Amino acid sequence: MSSEPRSIHAPHETGATGATTARGMLVVVSSPSGGGKGTLIRRVLKSVPNLGYSVSFTTRAPREGEINGQHYHFISVDEFQKMIGAGEFLEWAHVHGHLYGTGRLQVARELAEGCDIILEIDVQGASSVRGLVPDEVSVFILPPSFEVLHARLAARGSEQPDDLALRLRNARGEVERYREFDYVVINDDADRAAAQLASIIYAERARRERQEQVARDVLASFP
Repeated sequence: MSSEPRSIHAPHETGATGATTARGMLVVVSSPSGGGKGTLIRRVLKSVPNLGYSVSFTTRAPREGEINGQHYHFISVDEFQKMIGAGEFLEWAHVHGHLYGTGRLQVARELAEGCDIILEIDVQGASSVRGLVPDEVSVFILPPSFEVLHARLAARGSEQPDDLALRLRNARGEVERYREFDYVVINDDADRAAAQLASIIYAERARRERQEQVARDVLASFP
């Protein structure tokens, strides 16, 4: 069950030169477990400039190769509960038997500083975040089929049989929620899907609403 959503206040700021710093864009990327969102996000972070990544908190154990503070902040259930009580999460949810949450202050600070932030969260978390930031962009990563999803989950070998079965049972309900997102990317080829995700970010940055201040500055230069 998710917490009550907490708004992010990230207004436009005025720097020392008097110039306005545009608020950053929040990009929410979600998929069923094993959908490949982490792989695509890592590729996009290497290719798209001025794009930050919010490292989520979780109570699950690290998988092989995962680094604390880089892939997730791995904490105990007691620590997680204390953070809930202190209002430190933008959103949190109980997913596949574990707790996951997004730190609120880091996201708000980086958006206020004009940095675009990408969130890698489950569909419950995406639902909680939706609407907290007016111009949030949401992307659902869709596997090409259940068979491919099953094969990917089994191949990574990081879940116990019961946990794997739970993730597969939950997958259909997660996929059905693709309708709640602005964009859907089919992850049948990692190179193509990552390029499409990057293209979405670039296109959203070019929206007139986000370029309003830039356009006004250009217009002001005309006699």
